[in-house]
Amino acid sequence: MGRTVSRWVMSCATLGMLALLASPSSAQDPVRLFISVDMEGIGGVGSPSMTSTGGKDYATARELLTAEVNTIVEAIFARHSDAEILINDSHGDHQNALHTLLDPRVVYIQGSIKPLGMVQGLDRGFDGAILVGYHAKAGDPDGFLAHTGSGSVKGLWLNDVEVGEGGMNAVFAGSHGVPVILASGDSAATAELADLLDTETVTTKTAETPSSARLIHPERVRAMLADGVGRALDRLEDGGFQAYDLGSPVRIRMRFASTTHVDILMAIPGVSKVDGFTVAYTARNADEAYRLIRLMYRFISI
Repeated sequence: MGRTVSRWVMSCATLGMLALLASPSSAQDPVRLFISVDMEGIGGVGSPSMTSTGGKDYATARELLTAEVNTIVEAIFARHSDAEILINDSHGDHQNALHTLLDPRVVYIQGSIKPLGMVQGLDRGFDGAILVGYHAKAGDPDGFLAHTGSGSVKGLWLNDVEVGEGGMNAVFAGSHGVPVILASGDSAATAELADLLDTETVTTKTAETPSSARLIHPERVRAMLADGVGRALDRLEDGGFQAYDLGSPVRIRMRFASTTHVDILMAIPGVSKVDGFTVAYTARNADEAYRLIRLMYRFISI
């Protein structure tokens, strides 16, 4: 009788263990994705005024931006219904997406007073980052509204690699082990990021001049974004991405349009003058580098 009871207890324990292994609680953690959304590279945005608060058709640009984000989010949820998605507004005053029209399942960061700017909220708990609506780096002759951070910056190098906003954000993400899995923007931006990173890209337009663009219809752009998300998730699930990690320390070299800007930055301990327009600084890691870069171009104005 005792042996029979023991066998029954063992069988119940085994069945219970199998049930636990098969239960949803033992399944993989939900995929976590970070989305940084800029505006210059959004499909349908073809003039400088569309990207400025109060500019002609800025309201239309906000609608287009929100629709692109929702398209990406919808494609993610179609594959991963339990996905966790954080969206960080990353253009101008960082108040561009129409929050109440975003998919209610996402979390949205709004407002520009934040130390990490375009990557606020991004940490090593994310599986991948998506850069939406990006533009090329300062000085790119083929870019639409190309710049790096602000018009005062004429060039940025990290460990002697020239980067724009997309590259700078990829370096920060990479330092936390997070790969950029998809990037969208004008043809110069996607070419720049495809050359720098092993990522999927979607081209939304081609610059006609630095301030005008040949546009692809927004409906076609959104279809391409949905396809791009599919490709990116396929690769992510197969472990096909590598984070862009420059390691530590991170050497910053930043060139400005004004010698006055350089002279003011010399007040920061550790900053050195390379020439009249260029400063240098060696940061302990990408986090420190990013915070200082954002301070130099965003919060110090001439």
